[in-house]
Amino acid sequence: MNPFFIHESSYIDTDVTIGKNTKIWHFCHILSNTQIGDNCSFGQNCVVGPNVSIGNNVKVQNNISIYEGVEVEDDVFIGPSVVFTNVINPRSFIVRKQEYKKTLLKKGASIGANATIVCGNTVGEYALIGAGTVVTKNVPNFALVVGNPGRQVGWVSKAGHKLKFDDSHLAECPETGERYLLNAGNVVVLEYENRD
Repeated sequence: MNPFFIHESSYIDTDVTIGKNTKIWHFCHILSNTQIGDNCSFGQNCVVGPNVSIGNNVKVQNNISIYEGVEVEDDVFIGPSVVFTNVINPRSFIVRKQEYKKTLLKKGASIGANATIVCGNTVGEYALIGAGTVVTKNVPNFALVVGNPGRQVGWVSKAGHKLKFDDSHLAECPETGERYLLNAGNVVVLEYENRD
Protein backbone atom coordinates (compact mmCIF):
# COMPACT_ATOMS: atom_id res chain seq x y z
CA MET A 1 0.00 0.00 0.00
CA ASN A 2 1.27 3.45 -0.95
CA PRO A 3 2.10 5.88 1.86
CA PHE A 4 0.26 8.57 -0.14
CA PHE A 5 -3.18 8.98 -1.77
CA ILE A 6 -3.84 9.43 -5.49
CA HIS A 7 -7.41 9.71 -6.74
CA GLU A 8 -8.25 7.17 -9.45
CA SER A 9 -8.95 9.96 -11.97
CA SER A 10 -5.39 11.33 -11.74
CA TYR A 11 -2.34 10.36 -13.81
CA ILE A 12 1.19 9.94 -12.50
CA ASP A 13 3.98 9.65 -15.08
CA THR A 14 7.20 7.67 -14.64
CA ASP A 15 10.11 8.85 -12.51
CA VAL A 16 7.89 10.76 -10.07
CA THR A 17 8.63 10.81 -6.34
CA ILE A 18 5.71 11.41 -3.96
CA GLY A 19 6.24 11.78 -0.21
CA LYS A 20 4.30 10.12 2.56
CA ASN A 21 0.86 11.42 3.55
CA THR A 22 0.60 13.47 0.34
CA LYS A 23 -2.85 13.62 -1.28
CA ILE A 24 -3.46 14.16 -5.00
CA TRP A 25 -7.15 14.65 -5.75
CA HIS A 26 -9.35 14.49 -8.88
CA PHE A 27 -8.15 15.05 -12.46
CA CYS A 28 -4.50 15.86 -11.70
CA HIS A 29 -1.50 15.04 -13.87
CA ILE A 30 1.99 14.77 -12.36
CA LEU A 31 4.57 14.72 -15.15
CA SER A 32 7.92 12.93 -15.23
CA ASN A 33 10.93 13.83 -13.10
CA THR A 34 8.80 15.65 -10.54
CA GLN A 35 9.54 15.43 -6.83
CA ILE A 36 6.78 16.07 -4.30
CA GLY A 37 7.53 16.10 -0.57
CA ASP A 38 5.67 14.76 2.46
CA ASN A 39 2.27 15.98 3.71
CA CYS A 40 1.33 17.88 0.55
CA SER A 41 -2.15 18.34 -0.87
CA PHE A 42 -3.15 18.96 -4.49
CA GLY A 43 -6.74 19.96 -5.21
CA GLN A 44 -8.55 18.93 -8.36
CA ASN A 45 -7.33 19.78 -11.87
CA CYS A 46 -3.66 20.41 -11.13
CA VAL A 47 -0.76 19.80 -13.52
CA VAL A 48 2.75 19.60 -12.10
CA GLY A 49 5.96 19.23 -14.09
CA PRO A 50 7.91 17.97 -15.74
CA ASN A 51 11.11 18.51 -13.76
CA VAL A 52 9.49 20.34 -10.83
CA SER A 53 10.47 20.19 -7.16
CA ILE A 54 7.79 20.64 -4.48
CA GLY A 55 8.81 20.72 -0.80
CA ASN A 56 7.06 19.34 2.28
CA ASN A 57 3.71 20.57 3.70
CA VAL A 58 2.77 22.39 0.48
CA LYS A 59 -0.92 23.10 -0.17
CA VAL A 60 -1.86 23.50 -3.84
CA GLN A 61 -5.53 24.38 -4.35
CA ASN A 62 -7.72 23.66 -7.42
CA ASN A 63 -6.91 24.56 -11.05
CA ILE A 64 -3.16 25.19 -10.88
CA SER A 65 -0.38 24.32 -13.33
CA ILE A 66 3.14 24.32 -11.91
CA TYR A 67 5.40 24.19 -14.94
CA GLU A 68 9.05 23.35 -15.44
CA GLY A 69 11.12 26.23 -14.09
CA VAL A 70 9.03 26.63 -10.91
CA GLU A 71 10.48 25.48 -7.58
CA VAL A 72 8.38 25.39 -4.41
CA GLU A 73 10.03 25.15 -0.98
CA ASP A 74 8.46 23.79 2.25
CA ASP A 75 5.25 25.13 3.84
CA VAL A 76 4.04 27.09 0.80
CA PHE A 77 0.33 27.77 0.20
CA ILE A 78 -0.84 28.26 -3.42
CA GLY A 79 -4.44 29.46 -3.66
CA PRO A 80 -7.04 28.43 -6.25
CA SER A 81 -6.33 29.24 -9.90
CA VAL A 82 -2.89 30.77 -9.33
CA VAL A 83 -1.01 31.11 -12.63
CA PHE A 84 2.72 30.55 -13.20
CA THR A 85 4.51 31.43 -16.43
CA ASN A 86 7.87 30.07 -17.54
CA VAL A 87 8.72 32.08 -20.68
CA ILE A 88 8.87 35.89 -20.86
CA ASN A 89 7.86 36.24 -24.52
CA PRO A 90 5.87 33.16 -25.65
CA ARG A 91 4.99 32.57 -29.30
CA SER A 92 3.13 29.51 -30.52
CA PHE A 93 5.38 29.29 -33.59
CA ILE A 94 8.72 29.55 -31.70
CA VAL A 95 9.98 26.78 -29.40
CA ARG A 96 11.52 28.37 -26.30
CA LYS A 97 11.99 25.36 -24.00
CA GLN A 98 15.63 26.36 -23.54
CA GLU A 99 14.56 29.79 -22.29
CA TYR A 100 12.53 28.80 -19.23
CA LYS A 101 13.07 31.29 -16.40
CA LYS A 102 13.33 30.04 -12.83
CA THR A 103 10.59 31.02 -10.40
CA LEU A 104 11.18 30.29 -6.72
CA LEU A 105 8.58 30.25 -3.95
CA LYS A 106 10.53 30.27 -0.71
CA LYS A 107 9.65 28.61 2.59
CA GLY A 108 6.32 29.62 4.11
CA ALA A 109 5.17 31.92 1.28
CA SER A 110 1.42 32.21 0.58
CA ILE A 111 -0.01 33.07 -2.84
CA GLY A 112 -3.65 34.23 -2.92
CA ALA A 113 -6.33 33.01 -5.33
CA ASN A 114 -6.03 34.05 -8.98
CA ALA A 115 -2.61 35.65 -8.55
CA THR A 116 -0.16 35.49 -11.46
CA ILE A 117 3.55 34.96 -10.86
CA VAL A 118 5.54 36.12 -13.88
CA CYS A 119 8.55 33.86 -14.40
CA GLY A 120 12.07 34.76 -13.32
CA ASN A 121 11.03 36.05 -9.91
CA THR A 122 11.47 34.91 -6.32
CA VAL A 123 8.75 35.17 -3.69
CA GLY A 124 10.55 35.47 -0.34
CA GLU A 125 10.12 33.48 2.84
CA TYR A 126 6.74 33.98 4.54
CA ALA A 127 5.72 36.64 1.99
CA LEU A 128 1.98 37.03 1.44
CA ILE A 129 0.69 37.72 -2.08
CA GLY A 130 -2.90 39.02 -2.13
CA ALA A 131 -5.64 37.51 -4.29
CA GLY A 132 -5.48 38.65 -7.92
CA THR A 133 -2.01 40.16 -7.61
CA VAL A 134 0.35 40.11 -10.61
CA VAL A 135 3.92 39.59 -9.37
CA THR A 136 6.39 41.16 -11.83
CA LYS A 137 9.48 41.45 -9.63
CA ASN A 138 11.18 39.77 -6.67
CA VAL A 139 9.27 39.87 -3.38
CA PRO A 140 11.24 40.29 -0.11
CA ASN A 141 10.89 37.94 2.86
CA PHE A 142 7.78 38.76 4.98
CA ALA A 143 6.46 41.27 2.38
CA LEU A 144 2.74 41.89 1.82
CA VAL A 145 2.17 42.47 -1.90
CA VAL A 146 -1.11 43.33 -3.66
CA GLY A 147 -2.38 44.77 -6.95
CA ASN A 148 -1.60 44.80 -10.66
CA PRO A 149 1.27 45.19 -10.98
CA GLY A 150 2.05 43.90 -7.51
CA ARG A 151 3.34 46.47 -5.04
CA GLN A 152 4.45 46.05 -1.47
CA VAL A 153 2.02 47.57 1.04
CA GLY A 154 3.46 46.24 4.28
CA TRP A 155 5.00 43.34 6.14
CA VAL A 156 3.54 40.16 7.68
CA SER A 157 4.58 37.74 10.40
CA LYS A 158 5.16 34.01 9.91
CA ALA A 159 1.55 33.54 11.05
CA GLY A 160 0.33 35.93 8.32
CA HIS A 161 -0.61 38.94 10.47
CA LYS A 162 0.21 42.47 9.32
CA LEU A 163 3.14 43.86 11.29
CA LYS A 164 3.01 47.36 12.76
CA PHE A 165 6.52 48.65 13.42
CA ASP A 166 7.09 51.22 16.18
CA ASP A 167 9.61 54.07 16.23
CA SER A 168 12.33 51.59 17.19
CA HIS A 169 11.52 49.52 14.06
CA LEU A 170 10.16 46.65 16.17
CA ALA A 171 6.90 44.74 15.74
CA GLU A 172 5.23 41.78 17.43
CA CYS A 173 2.94 39.15 15.92
CA PRO A 174 -0.40 39.39 17.76
CA GLU A 175 -0.92 35.62 17.51
CA THR A 176 2.46 34.18 18.47
CA GLY A 177 4.32 36.97 20.26
CA GLU A 178 7.20 36.53 17.83
CA ARG A 179 9.17 39.78 17.51
CA TYR A 180 10.49 41.32 14.28
CA LEU A 181 13.00 44.03 13.39
CA LEU A 182 12.79 46.20 10.26
CA ASN A 183 16.36 47.07 9.32
CA ALA A 184 17.46 48.66 6.03
CA GLY A 185 14.37 47.43 4.17
CA ASN A 186 14.58 43.87 5.49
CA VAL A 187 12.58 42.14 8.20
CA VAL A 188 14.27 39.69 10.54
CA VAL A 189 12.91 37.56 13.38
CA LEU A 190 14.35 38.51 16.78
CA GLU A 191 12.92 35.87 19.07
CA TYR A 192 10.05 33.48 19.38
CA GLU A 193 7.73 33.28 22.37
CA ASN A 194 5.07 30.62 21.97
CA ARG A 195 1.99 31.63 23.98
CA ASP A 196 0.60 28.10 24.21
